[in-house]
Amino acid sequence: DVKEEAWDACAGEDNPFLRHSFFRALEESGSAAKEEGWLPHHLLAESEDGKEVYGVVPLYLKSHSMGEYVFDQNWATAYQQMAGFWEDVGEYYPKLQGCVPFTPATGSRLLVSSNIAERGEEQRLMVMQALARALRAVTDDLGVSSAHVTFPTREEWEIMGGVGFEQRLGVQYHWSNQGYETFDDFLATLKQKKRKSIRQERRKVAEAPVTIHRLRGDAIKPRHWDAFYGFYRNTIDAHWARDYLKKEFFYQLGETMADRVMLVVAEEDETGELVAGALNLIGDDCIYGRNWGCSKQYNSLHFECCYYQAIDAAIELGIPRVEAGAQGEHKIRRGYLPTLTYSAHYLAKGPSGFTDAVRSFLEQERRDIYYTLTVLSMQESPFKGDDVLEKHLKTQGVVVKDDRIMLTKPEKDAADAAARVSANVRKGAAIMRPTV
Repeated sequence: DVKEEAWDACAGEDNPFLRHSFFRALEESGSAAKEEGWLPHHLLAESEDGKEVYGVVPLYLKSHSMGEYVFDQNWATAYQQMAGFWEDVGEYYPKLQGCVPFTPATGSRLLVSSNIAERGEEQRLMVMQALARALRAVTDDLGVSSAHVTFPTREEWEIMGGVGFEQRLGVQYHWSNQGYETFDDFLATLKQKKRKSIRQERRKVAEAPVTIHRLRGDAIKPRHWDAFYGFYRNTIDAHWARDYLKKEFFYQLGETMADRVMLVVAEEDETGELVAGALNLIGDDCIYGRNWGCSKQYNSLHFECCYYQAIDAAIELGIPRVEAGAQGEHKIRRGYLPTLTYSAHYLAKGPSGFTDAVRSFLEQERRDIYYTLTVLSMQESPFKGDDVLEKHLKTQGVVVKDDRIMLTKPEKDAADAAARVSANVRKGAAIMRPTV
């Protein structure tokens, strides 16, 4: 058990999901618990006398792959099929998972104490590398099949790749604050058709018999959490999904982290009934959209509560970006551009050929991800001109020159990951998958 003060000294203040109180809410509520297939197994690096904590890896021993948002179920199936009856390599599960449970948001996973960071960059990097190697060693010592670290930072991804983890990429859709002072400033950067569409969506909600409230801190009352949990369950039921988060989690979140919570709710004007809600957490440099649900449907209410209210808040608070959660290409036309996410995977053991097969798959997948991200950005971007798009692609390590995708950030297969792109990309023509 890691003391809260020591944990938070490693987690820092900028990302609310990394705070000790967030993990405590997940674990004490029974959401991330042994009974649900999540056994806390956090990795701790400390001084020999145990008086100083150098670093932490949030870690769980898991009996399944649910609630991770980076999918390896096919790997588990292939693991068993390739082993057959001839190799005694054990089962794919249990496995180790380094993550924030049920939270597809990028953030540090190799958490280094601020005391170490203050001693210089070399010391900080040394502890991060030691944590990555220790995670490999723990995986081997436990005799489990693998360790998976999901949604780390790019820096951590590269460090883990350097000590033998397989590297994987994914795509989410994030909004970037270009120094806007108002929502209209943001709209002014969009193409006329996209700008008109967003205004129409917001107008529909403004004309509906509901009022939108952005609630923070003490303004969030028990009745709001009661209603929101019902909305959350409605979404789960509508998508035949699983309610990973227990009701007590939301109450504990409100009690211990109210300063970091922004709950957007829609209230009917006539009855005062709460009919929809979107849960966000606020970091120093990002607003993180997490869960949404409703009890009644109003045209464009989902877009207003989940996307536009988050943008409004980011502009008002001067926060650089909004992460709107996993999936959803429909977010692009609303200003949320394709953005890389990262994961790293240590395959400790397995049937003959398993690791090579996964490595080959990931090499091709990384190429496909870069290609998909670039083409989606170029074809679907709602922004006028090329400045915003080119700036965004550069942050993703991509430059398009002479209709060719080139990577500016090194990785294992960067040398051959460039792909030809038709000159018709900008015109929205059909795209053929490149030969890479």
